[in-house]
Amino acid sequence: MRRFAKAILSSAALGALALAATADARPRMTGEQELARLIEGREAGQPVNCLTLSETRDQQVIDKTAIVYGWGRTIYVNRTSFPRQLDSDDVLVSKVHGSQVCRLDVIQLHDRSSHMYNGFVSLEDFIPYTRVATAAR
Repeated sequence: MRRFAKAILSSAALGALALAATADARPRMTGEQELARLIEGREAGQPVNCLTLSETRDQQVIDKTAIVYGWGRTIYVNRTSFPRQLDSDDVLVSKVHGSQVCRLDVIQLHDRSSHMYNGFVSLEDFIPYTRVATAAR
């Protein structure tokens, strides 16, 4: 009976490992694919040089691609200088002078775990993407 119980436990453990390996084997979206998913159904507007601080409260780092600011109807995409430096696990640290974040402002990147300096990026133009209104049927 003990041998049978051990065999069942071993089979269950192997099954769990196989499921974990399968979950990890799923291809992860690239930064460009993730950004495409975020702007799907939105239309690009004219670039702007600055955003007010209230527009930058919500931000999302897209690995090696861009920083996305805002939420709701309009979001702003900033394809920074040195986008390869961007990592969604980094903390963004910026020094704000006034009430806006602007093109050419420098953002420091710090590792979330160790808080060590991890590089920097400089902001470029902010591209607004506004949700396209769908026609009522």
